[in-house]
Amino acid sequence: MRFAVVAGARPNFMKVAPIIRALEARAAAGRPLRYRLVHTGQHYDPRLSGAFFEQLGIPAPDVNLEVGSGTQAEQTAAIMTRYERLLLDAPARLCLVVGDVTSTMACAIAAQKLGVPVAHVEGGIRSGDWTMPEEINRMVTDSITNWFFTTSEFANANLRRAGVGEERIFFVGNTMIDTLLAHVDRLRPPACWDALGLRPGEYFVVTLHRPANVDAGADLARLLAAIGAGTRGLPVVFPVHPRTAKTLEALGNGGADTIGPRGGEGNRGSVPAATLPAHLHLIEPQPYLEFNWLVKHAKAVITDSGGITEETTVLGVPCLTLRDTTERPETVTIGTNALIGTDPAKLGPALERLFAGGWQRGGIPPLWDGRTGERIVAALERLLQDA
Repeated sequence: MRFAVVAGARPNFMKVAPIIRALEARAAAGRPLRYRLVHTGQHYDPRLSGAFFEQLGIPAPDVNLEVGSGTQAEQTAAIMTRYERLLLDAPARLCLVVGDVTSTMACAIAAQKLGVPVAHVEGGIRSGDWTMPEEINRMVTDSITNWFFTTSEFANANLRRAGVGEERIFFVGNTMIDTLLAHVDRLRPPACWDALGLRPGEYFVVTLHRPANVDAGADLARLLAAIGAGTRGLPVVFPVHPRTAKTLEALGNGGADTIGPRGGEGNRGSVPAATLPAHLHLIEPQPYLEFNWLVKHAKAVITDSGGITEETTVLGVPCLTLRDTTERPETVTIGTNALIGTDPAKLGPALERLFAGGWQRGGIPPLWDGRTGERIVAALERLLQDA
């Protein structure tokens, strides 16, 4: 009977890759742990899924549940139904879930209802913001998790306050950083690098996908205007998330005063010319190696993503987070990240501080050393022996 490693969305792929690599290394050394890689299909676009598997060396999933798109409830129901059927047909000794996406929560619930214990990679992280779907996913998953693999002492403290015993907490580090360190020498420039005339340290990267920032066209337009005003004419490279693309398309009126996305990588519909600063370049979502090349060589990153704040911290790149809270406070207290908030008026002063050379240099949190996957697999071996 195998144990299951579950992934469903782009952030999950980066988190499972080091675990799979460590499992394969043990098998090559004659000490295999039998596992089954399950892809729920929550992210089904090849740009968000297939390219990541290929670049990160993740084997083809043993099972793809192919749930596709839908509302939060529709995706949750589809994942639970299909994963339950898989467990009934092919039982597992343990279900290993990662991160905080819908697949994480749904598979944890389905597993526990069938008596399959759950281990959660990135357990214990909290933002305190219940408007974020990810926060609900974290809280529900952790409430039914047996064993927690944590990234920081902040996460450990959250779990202790919730009454979790020390014997269930494994402080192992950050698998996202394992992946980054394993591939940092393989990063490569994207197609837009030469087309846009980008030079190291002389451009910004922007990513936006949180509902509070992108679902309302007026709010998104104000953020983009503030970014344009504060970046002093330097190129701003904006890989557009599908959720954000819908709002950008809605801003367009299809008339002569509209323009398509700049950057030469696909068409995402019309956007009013007045909405986009002239030096803002919209491009397609990038594969892992190309995106992190952009991050590594940027002057700074402006984002509302949690995972990117971890990568910028290790790469030593200034990061401005357009959120009021973070589930990764170590990137602020130790790293290069600063919480700016969602008010566009606060972005200008933060960028002034960056240009003035006053940004924090930052350091790397404990155990973010590239060996987290190995520590997780060693703990899994002990847990499976005792199960």
